[in-house]
Amino acid sequence: MSLLILLVIVVALVVFVIGIYNGLVTARNAYKNAFSQIDVQLQRRYDLIPNLVETAKGYIKHERETLEAVIAARSAAMSGLAAAKAAPGDPQAMQQLSGAENQLTQTLGRLFAVAESYPDLKANQNMMQLSEELTSTENKVAFARQAYNDSVMFYNNKREVFPNSFIANMYAFLPATPLEIESPEARKAVKVSFT
Repeated sequence: MSLLILLVIVVALVVFVIGIYNGLVTARNAYKNAFSQIDVQLQRRYDLIPNLVETAKGYIKHERETLEAVIAARSAAMSGLAAAKAAPGDPQAMQQLSGAENQLTQTLGRLFAVAESYPDLKANQNMMQLSEELTSTENKVAFARQAYNDSVMFYNNKREVFPNSFIANMYAFLPATPLEIESPEARKAVKVSFT
């Protein structure tokens, strides 16, 4: 009888450990999936930028360095996104993406500030449509980032509580890093009003 009780205890312990492990895997997959939603929205944003620059090119010929800065910032942001996609939650990858996104947001802000002084560009139908799409995408990025950060917090909490922390350390469940926007200006959506 005592052998049967011992066997039941061992089986219950194994099931308990398996449950913790599976919960950690599920939480890790959830934050990786949430990051993929950020990826989708950022790709959409990056795809809009060349059209925006091409539309503006014809009107602001004397502002070539602003246009080049936007293209360079877009390239850096795309590189940051590639690094983050390879390792969602990795502190260095998230910091690289955050810095690149901050730079892109700032250069887009400069582009729109320059565009304000060109009435024909402000009235251009393509520019207005692209601006509206970009604003919509900025909002979607913010929502996706919030969902990702919530998933990261859930995962990190799950891996740090007792007794999950023993299993997490045993199987190398590393902490995940949220995607944070550093500068207060970058926290605001890019203003793209051309009306």
